[in-house]
Amino acid sequence: MLALSRKKGESLLIGDDIEVVVVDVKGDQVRLGIKAPRDYVILRSELVDAVRLANRRAAQVAFVPADLLKKRREDR
Repeated sequence: MLALSRKKGESLLIGDDIEVVVVDVKGDQVRLGIKAPRDYVILRSELVDAVRLANRRAAQVAFVPADLLKKRREDR
């Protein structure tokens, strides 16, 4: 990981077409502006992590013993 120090109004470039600008600094929060082509998807990592976790949970198959399935069919 590259760690840089930037002041308000300063920026850094990623490749030829992405610019990250420090918009504001207040206490322990930093506001960043990102200039990138519209075809780039820019997401906050905590949202990506939350979606991955939700997908993993949704994909888990609940174990239902065969005798319960049989009973369920008989009750219909």
